[in-house]
Amino acid sequence: MTTNPPAAGSPTPANGTMRAWVQDRYGGPEVVELDRVPVPVPGATDLLVRVRACGIHAGDVRLMRGDPYLVRLAFGIRRPRTATRGIDVAGTVVAVGSEVTGSRPGDEVVAEIGVGGGLAEYAIVPAARAVVRPADVPVQHAAALPVSGGTAWQALDAAHVASGSRVLVIGAAGGVGTYTVQLAAQRGAEVWALAGERALDLMTDIGAAHAFDYRRVQPGSPEIPAESFDAVIDIAGTVPLSALRGLLRDGGTVVLVSGAGGKILGPMGRMLKAVFLSRRRRRIRSLAATAKPEILAQLLELTAQGTIRPVIERTYPFHAARDALAHVDAGHAVGKVVVTVE
Repeated sequence: MTTNPPAAGSPTPANGTMRAWVQDRYGGPEVVELDRVPVPVPGATDLLVRVRACGIHAGDVRLMRGDPYLVRLAFGIRRPRTATRGIDVAGTVVAVGSEVTGSRPGDEVVAEIGVGGGLAEYAIVPAARAVVRPADVPVQHAAALPVSGGTAWQALDAAHVASGSRVLVIGAAGGVGTYTVQLAAQRGAEVWALAGERALDLMTDIGAAHAFDYRRVQPGSPEIPAESFDAVIDIAGTVPLSALRGLLRDGGTVVLVSGAGGKILGPMGRMLKAVFLSRRRRRIRSLAATAKPEILAQLLELTAQGTIRPVIERTYPFHAARDALAHVDAGHAVGKVVVTVE
């Protein structure tokens, strides 16, 4: 497959190899090693991107661990077929496939690239998923947007959140949660947030009208009364489904973004149960978010305008990417974690 050459002066791979964080088996962060591997070759409809920043989120650590086991049917039974984690990337195009017409070397792009590949010096990005990064959006902010911001946007759409809606966000302190709070407020909704105590000030700062410590306040308690919400966005996945449904006003919707579950099926059992508990006037929907470049473009524009801001708790250099995975794997990150590539 022929590719158009890099633009003059663009950084190019040395000796056809690059540094990448790879794993040859499922497990915790300890199975991820820094290695030198061949630079990938873009297909006809792909871009080769020099990665400048890579966002890390819960999906990366689930694929790293192969948890739940159900995901291994799609991503590799004994080991992940894609050895490098990292789905959200921001970087510079250095080469394009022979059929690509909308991008050229030198373009600064952002993308959600699929099952992995971003924790490397170069990554393959499907051209159809690439969105031009506005010059006034830093690469770290851009790399924090695709999966978490896109999931939040799609969750709010699924719940029909609009101006005047009252929305409860459960698990509001993580990457998806911080975007959900901001985007709901941007739509004109009244936002209530359940988060950890150390994130409560952040919740009100980014747009929540009310914020509660989930360890002290539970859905259905006097602070969060039943039949009070037009939408409930459940990211934490630990509240019983019947309790979530009881929070809704007539015509309201619960959207399940994630959920607790066993080692084999993960949240699948909870999602199946939701089908039977959903009612015509109080619906429970499970979200399967997908990559939508048109939404990412709008998220970048809102970020450029200052309407929303990625909440980045920590930024790690490339040589410490394993530490970034470990921090997200521990489950206590507030907002996003980003790795920058030197």
